Amino acid sequence: MNETTMTVVGNLVDAPKLRRTKSGHSVANFRVASTPRRFDREKSAWVDGDTLFVTVTCWRALGENVAQSLRKGQPVVVTGRYYQREYEQEETLRTAYELEALAVGPDLSRGVATFEKVNRPAPAAHVEVDEHGIPVDRSDDYLDVISEQSAMVVDAGPGEVRELASAS
Repeated sequence: MNETTMTVVGNLVDAPKLRRTKSGHSVANFRVASTPRRFDREKSAWVDGDTLFVTVTCWRALGENVAQSLRKGQPVVVTGRYYQREYEQEETLRTAYELEALAVGPDLSRGVATFEKVNRPAPAAHVEVDEHGIPVDRSDDYLDVISEQSAMVVDAGPGEVRELASAS
């Protein structure tokens, strides 16, 4: 699959806004302004180019970390997938561009930072085990199996597929 990836170096235009989706996932949004600079030899001065404003979306843990770590005006480096989205507003079709972040960090060419790893508890998972301590096979609960009598097995020797002998 072809994806357009992009890295933007710039400053936060606004503070990250953290919200939750209906399904409970965290999502943070903010904008980054990136202004190229070049030295103009005729003027013997640095000249700013046109500013690019990019809307950034950060999902789940990345979004939570961004909301806790970044503030308006801070220099950042953002890399991710660039998307074009179309929507309708007041009966007019509009287009929005968005950078779905894979990684966000402070621009260390312009300052220093400290890093603190966040340990979030893993979701509690219950695994049913048999009398030998081996996880129970519950694949019948989520696979669309017609009946146990129609089960197949692969003979590892010749690689043949044949019906599994019935237990009756």
